[in-house]
Amino acid sequence: MTTVSERTKASKIVTLTAISILSGFLGACGGGGFGGFSGFGGGQATVQEPAVAPEVPATIRADEIVGRWGLASFHKPDDRTRTEAAARGQCKNPYVIGQGATGGVIMHLPDEATPQELRLKGSQSGKNYIGPAGPAGGDKDREIVSFDGRVLMTRFIDKDASSRYGTMVYVRCAPRA
Repeated sequence: MTTVSERTKASKIVTLTAISILSGFLGACGGGGFGGFSGFGGGQATVQEPAVAPEVPATIRADEIVGRWGLASFHKPDDRTRTEAAARGQCKNPYVIGQGATGGVIMHLPDEATPQELRLKGSQSGKNYIGPAGPAGGDKDREIVSFDGRVLMTRFIDKDASSRYGTMVYVRCAPRA
């Protein structure tokens, strides 16, 4: 005859065996069992995603560049002064940077006829960019080379677009009278 103590031990053994088998099935199903222990020679390794760098705000606000701008570009740094004067002359037919619905600015991407909302983005290096959502300095971004409130200079990150468009010079147009 079995005693109560032996039946309790047998019951515990059956329970532990059932738990081991169930945790093995759960581990095989990707559930990881009990905290990742599968019960059959090792558990699944936990893979951690690399941390996404925190978004750095730009030091220039969108509302600072919204407005009417004369626009021209240059390829040689020696042409900067002449290009600024040419951009000022374009105020009769200004390039309009609009305010976006979600806090960005409405501008064109290179080679696209339809303007879209772009974001102002900062970087760990202190540079500012204008471009679609995503990390700063992406291929569709333009770097803000300089900005003094009156003159905005940008350069596309994409080498092909940069070689075709050069350094873009935006000169703020006087308010309409």
